[in-house]
Amino acid sequence: MSIFTIQSHVGGFLDEELTRYNRVFDDWCVQFEYLEDAQLIFDTLPNQKQIEIIEIIPLSYPKYFFHKLKGNVHATRQIENKIICIVEPFVDSSFRIAVCNLDTKDVTLTTKRYRNSLNAEAAFANFLLL
Repeated sequence: MSIFTIQSHVGGFLDEELTRYNRVFDDWCVQFEYLEDAQLIFDTLPNQKQIEIIEIIPLSYPKYFFHKLKGNVHATRQIENKIICIVEPFVDSSFRIAVCNLDTKDVTLTTKRYRNSLNAEAAFANFLLL
């Protein structure tokens, strides 16, 4: 399932009152199930050259829905109701695998640390939920 939202080119997502832009995508941001619905609202807004409609798909969810997930996300995949990610918490740190629960919005980092991306990718490819 994907959703659509209206985003400013300088950052931020349109709130439900259609007046302000929130820096962080949250429940107060306007969300649409269909592109056509987003386009109807978009057409009523001023400064259309400064905003755009974006699609958020499950594999891009970590960036928008899991605010506890910090660092750079290098890869994602979905297993059941969870998004599994390779994360580099900060520059030059060890890679970790994060499990993001779509139902509860909880984020859990595995305890194992990977020195390079190849090891993290191998673990990611074979990752199983217990």
